[in-house]
Amino acid sequence: MSGNGAAPERGAGRPVDATGGISFFRRLWRAARLLPDGAAAGPVHPVLRLYVRWVRQPLLPAMRLWRRNIQVRVVATTLLMSLGVVLLLGVVVIGQMRNGLLDAKRHASMSQAEGGFKAARDAADAAADRSQDAAQAGGRGLPDSGAWLTQLVQQLASGGQGVYHVVALSADATDTTSVGTRGPRASGDIDPEQSVPAELRRKVDSANGAFETPVSIKRNSSDEGAPALAVGKRLYDVNGKPYQLYYLFPFTQEEKSLTLVKTTLATAGVFVVVLLGAIAWLVVRQIVTPVRMAAGISERLAAGVLQERMKVTGEDDIARLGEAFNKMAQNLQVKIQQLEELSRMQRRFVSDVSHELRTPLTTVRMAAEVIHEAREDFDPITARSAELLYGQVDRFESLLSDLLEISRFDAGAAALEAEPVDLRDVVNRVVDAALPLADRKGSRLLVRGAEQPVIAEADARRVERVLRNLVVNAVEHGDGRDVVVRLAVAGGAVAVAVRDYGVGLKPGEATRVFNRFWRADPARARTTGGTGLGLSIAVEDARLHGGWLQAWGEPGGGSQFRLTLPRTAGDSLRGSPIPLEPEDSRRNRGLNESGVPLAASGRGVPGPAPLPAAVPAQTRNARPAADPTALPGSGARVVTRPAGARNDNAAGSGPQDRSRT
Repeated sequence: MSGNGAAPERGAGRPVDATGGISFFRRLWRAARLLPDGAAAGPVHPVLRLYVRWVRQPLLPAMRLWRRNIQVRVVATTLLMSLGVVLLLGVVVIGQMRNGLLDAKRHASMSQAEGGFKAARDAADAAADRSQDAAQAGGRGLPDSGAWLTQLVQQLASGGQGVYHVVALSADATDTTSVGTRGPRASGDIDPEQSVPAELRRKVDSANGAFETPVSIKRNSSDEGAPALAVGKRLYDVNGKPYQLYYLFPFTQEEKSLTLVKTTLATAGVFVVVLLGAIAWLVVRQIVTPVRMAAGISERLAAGVLQERMKVTGEDDIARLGEAFNKMAQNLQVKIQQLEELSRMQRRFVSDVSHELRTPLTTVRMAAEVIHEAREDFDPITARSAELLYGQVDRFESLLSDLLEISRFDAGAAALEAEPVDLRDVVNRVVDAALPLADRKGSRLLVRGAEQPVIAEADARRVERVLRNLVVNAVEHGDGRDVVVRLAVAGGAVAVAVRDYGVGLKPGEATRVFNRFWRADPARARTTGGTGLGLSIAVEDARLHGGWLQAWGEPGGGSQFRLTLPRTAGDSLRGSPIPLEPEDSRRNRGLNESGVPLAASGRGVPGPAPLPAAVPAQTRNARPAADPTALPGSGARVVTRPAGARNDNAAGSGPQDRSRT
C-alpha cells in the first residue's frame, strides 16, 4: 500500500479525495505507521502525522515497559482476564437476581390484586343488598356511585401504605374527563391517567380477567416516573355500572435489593481482581527474579567478568537452572582462559620466531646477494637457482614483516600516528611505485578526483600501505585492463576507491577477501610474491583509523575496494562519499550476468550499452553520493545524502591519468 509507483490498490477506481473515507483512512494508517505518504499525500497528512506523534509520545515509555518487562505483561494480562471474568459473572448474577425478583414481584402482586378485586366485588354486592333492603323499607334508593367508589379506593389503599397504590378509572378508555361520577380516583398523590397507559386500559375493557404490565408511576408533584407493575381488572360498582380498578406495585424494594447486590458484587470483584493481581505478581516474581539475575550475569560474562555466578537456593527447577548456569559459566571461563593463554602463546611464538629469524635471515640475504651477483659465472641451472633463492629471500623477509605487524595488531600494541595528510600525495607515491608492474601487465593507472585537496588526519605510512596493497592487487587481477583510483571528500569523510575490470569476485567473496591467507583462486600464481596477509593488515589499518575498508565485485566484471576514513581523527563515520558499487557495474547499466541488456533476456526494460574496459573519463566524473547501504561490521548507521545535493568537496570533474604505454 504505497504511492511509490507500485500496483494500484484495491478500490483505486473509486473517487478518493480529502473528504472520502478511503483517502482519510489510508492517510490515517500511513500517519500512524509514520511511513512516507507517496503520491496520495495531501495537506491533511502532515497534520495527522504530527497529531499521531503527539499522541504516541506519552505512550512510548509504557510501550517500552510492556515490551521489556515480562512481569508487567503477566500481571496486566491476569488483571484484564480477572476483570473480564468478574464482569461476566456479575452480569449473569445480576440478570438472575433481576429475573427472580421480577417473578416474585409478579406472583405477589397478582395475589394481592386478586384479593383486592374480590374485596371490591364483595363491597359492591353488600352495598347493593343494603340499598335494596332500604328501598323495600321505604327508605332511600340507590346510593351515589361516585362517593362509593371514592370510599372503596380509600378503603383498599389503607392496607398497603407504601406497598401499592389503588386507581379507579372509567370503564371507557377514551373517557379522559376528571369530573363527575366516572372521574379518576387514586390513592396518594399519583396522577392516575398518566400512570396507567391507554394500551392497558383497552385490554381491560376488551375482555374479562386481570391484566398486568410494567408502567411508570407519575406523581402530581414531579415529572419523573417510578417503575412499577400495574394489575387491572374490569369490575361493576354498586349501581351495576362498569369501572376499571388498578393496583400499582412500585419496584422500590426490588431496586434497593438489586442495588445492594450490585454494590456487593462490585466490591467483591475489585477485591478479587486486586488479590489475583497481587498473587500473579508474587508468583511471577519468583520466576522472573532468577531470570533477571541470569540475564544480568550473562551480560557481565559477555563483558569479560568471568567470575560472576548465580546465587542458588533450594532444590526446585529454578535452583537446578542456576546450578546448570553456574556450571556453564565455569566451563566457559576455563575454556576462555585456555584459549586466551593459547592465543598469547601463539602471538608470543609468532613474535619471537619473527624476531629470532631476522638475524639468520640477514645472513642468508647477504649470502644470497653474493651468490646472485656471481650468477653469471655459474651454469644455467645454478644461475637460475641463485635467482630463485634471491627472490624467495625477499618474499620471506616480507612475510616476516607482515607477521610482526599482525602480531602487533593481535596484541593491541599498534599505535596510530595521525597528522594532516593530503591523500593525493599518498596516491601519487603508490601509483608511481606500481607503474613498473602495470607496464608488465599492460594496464593503465588512472586517477580521478585529484583536482582539489583531499586532506584528513591519518597515519600516512599505514594509509600508503593500504593503498599499495589495493593497487597492486587490482593490477595483478585486472587482466591487463585499466585500474581507476578515485578520490573524494564529503562532509566528515574522505574516501579512496580502487576499481579494476578483471576477474572480479563471486557472491560471498567480498567478505572473505580480508581473511588471512585467503585467495579467490588458489591455482592462480602470485606474480608479485605476495604473502596473503596484505588485505588483512589493510583492514586492521583501516579499523585503527576508525574507518572502513569494503569490497565489491561481480564475476567477470571486476571489483572495487573502497577505503573510507574520517577527516578528523577520533570522529565516527556516518557515510562514504563514494558508492561501494561503481556506476559502471552491470546492474547499474541494466545488464544481466552475461552482459546482455535485460530487454534482450526478457527480464526488464532495455539498458544502456555496455561500457568498454577503459571507461571514458567523462562517464566517471559524476559527483558521488553517500552510500545508501549500511556497511557490515562498521557499527555505524549510513546517512544518505539527498538526491541532487551538491557537495563542493566531492570528487573533481577532470580526470588525471597516470599511465605509461
